Amino acid sequence: MSNLNNLRVAVGQFASAEDWAANLKTCGDLFDEAVAGNADLLVLPEGAMALFVDDPVRIRQAAQPLDGPFVTGLAERTRGTSTTVIVGMHQPAEDGRVINTLVALRDGEIITIYRKLHLYDAFGRRESNNVVASSDSPVVFDCAGWKIGLMTCYDVRFPELARLLADQGAQVVALPAAWVRGPAKEWHWEVMVTARALENTYYVAASGECGRRNIGNSMFVDPLGITRAQLNGDTPGLLWSEASAEELDRARESLPVLANRRFTVNPLPTTPSTGPATSIAQGA
Repeated sequence: MSNLNNLRVAVGQFASAEDWAANLKTCGDLFDEAVAGNADLLVLPEGAMALFVDDPVRIRQAAQPLDGPFVTGLAERTRGTSTTVIVGMHQPAEDGRVINTLVALRDGEIITIYRKLHLYDAFGRRESNNVVASSDSPVVFDCAGWKIGLMTCYDVRFPELARLLADQGAQVVALPAAWVRGPAKEWHWEVMVTARALENTYYVAASGECGRRNIGNSMFVDPLGITRAQLNGDTPGLLWSEASAEELDRARESLPVLANRRFTVNPLPTTPSTGPATSIAQGA
């Protein structure tokens, strides 16, 4: 593994607008900045295509297919470059709701997609009012020789998903999010992102949408749980860091939790149980 080149990572955050075209421009500008900085990987927030803070049901009308103008526009922006960008958007679902989807794009093409498994039906909110939960398997893909796993926002609270990504060889996990403000929520975010990195000895590149509803606070955490870079909660822009194969090897040699464990994760999908909720949410 140590013969891999370092993976240069940019993590972006911004406050998503209601207008997909405005958000496409913001994503494109951040992508150009990442390319100029020689990033191998750019991670952008969940739901970056559109956000409706005061009327979340409007995401049903704003959703676009993968061949719609938001994804195709950003894909075209990547053409002729080697930088991979991961961005969150919403696709229409057959029942009138939407699918919360991460799209990985490189050189004009869709490399892979991940559809959110765990919906934010918690803290008095119910993402499932507007969003369909995926039943897909966890996703890991190649980027500059590295194995990149994908999670979305509320997924980070489920360590079995993080471990399944490790079992599939993930060395870095990209975590786009729109983490909703609330009592102790900033603490939850930092604890969960750090724990997922440390317990699986991989890097986590966590992009948090900022603005009046969400905390921002994007982070890049190393395999021993050390935060290498972090953006202030409400500051749009990019953070920069690198994943080192030698560092990853050393971490897994000194803390061999993946080798020492006594149990595997054998997924048996369940039907989520949701309790009463008083409002609806587009993000988590």
